[in-house]
Amino acid sequence: MSHGRFNNPVEAALTGLLDIFRKQDLKNHLKSEDTLEGKTCLITGANSGLGFGIATQFAERGANVIMACRSGIPEAGNKVMDLTGSSKVEMIRLDLTDLNSIHQFIDELKNRKVKIDVLVANAGIAPPKARKTQSGMEEMFMVNYLSKFIYINLMLKEGIIPNDFYNHKNGQKSIPRIIYISSDSHQGASGIDYEEFGIYKDYGVQKAINNYSYFKLVMNTFATALSKRLNKNGKMDVSVNVLCPGPVNSNIARDAPFILRSILKFIFKVFFPSAYKAATPVTYMASSSEFEGKTNEYMHMFNHKKMDPKVYDEKEGAKLWEYSDDVWKKIDESFMEYKLSQIL
Repeated sequence: MSHGRFNNPVEAALTGLLDIFRKQDLKNHLKSEDTLEGKTCLITGANSGLGFGIATQFAERGANVIMACRSGIPEAGNKVMDLTGSSKVEMIRLDLTDLNSIHQFIDELKNRKVKIDVLVANAGIAPPKARKTQSGMEEMFMVNYLSKFIYINLMLKEGIIPNDFYNHKNGQKSIPRIIYISSDSHQGASGIDYEEFGIYKDYGVQKAINNYSYFKLVMNTFATALSKRLNKNGKMDVSVNVLCPGPVNSNIARDAPFILRSILKFIFKVFFPSAYKAATPVTYMASSSEFEGKTNEYMHMFNHKKMDPKVYDEKEGAKLWEYSDDVWKKIDESFMEYKLSQIL
């Protein structure tokens, strides 16, 4: 049976609190000249929390910002424009629990010929119990992992993220960057349990916090496999990196039971940095020349770090890809074979 690092959210929150006091080696490496001017940057889950902080910082650095969210439209985008003075901000609806929404989102980007320079796969949830989506998937599994697998593969196939693999670069010189927002809580999570992979099971609060860190390990394993498939034989195609922003004063615990929510809200508000401040390492990874041409890097806040060793197992990455394909094909009548899935 799969298991994550923590058994309760208070334990996870207190561990995050300790991270605040750790030395940040790269804290001063983000420079004012690290601009995103002329870059199209898409952030999922950008209507609140960390995603909103990322969108705000990107807009301040001149990016063309696309906020992909299932709510807060257009209020959140208007707020980013008011805070930054930028007019280059828009919102597009994306509900990661709904396959139809994902396909509509991809179609809109494709029809508008959007080319993404920086994709921040930020959206994530931590529900207090299992919830079933329209496709029969457990909601945290779908939002925190499977939907990312689906929409990123579709973006690559359709050239929304320019890449040489599908002959979509068209002479573009800059290397697109994909950034996965993860959590250092993935360290020590179990290996992937394929007997329960994509199978709906009920659970409560304890298993919910357990699953959160486990699915981060699953996502990181996919990110590593994706990086290896896109960037072979020393040739850089698309940069794929992973970042844990550390503790964030966000509303991720909004669905927790009242008493637990109150405890976490107090810890978040009093001790954790704002979502805007926590977004700074993401801006560094997205804009700094220090990350030009780098892939399969992991940062924990402003420190380089190694992910859990299981994440780097190539056989495990290939197996995860195969099982993810099978689940996608089972639930999505619009599933199409794509070449990248055949590259091991």
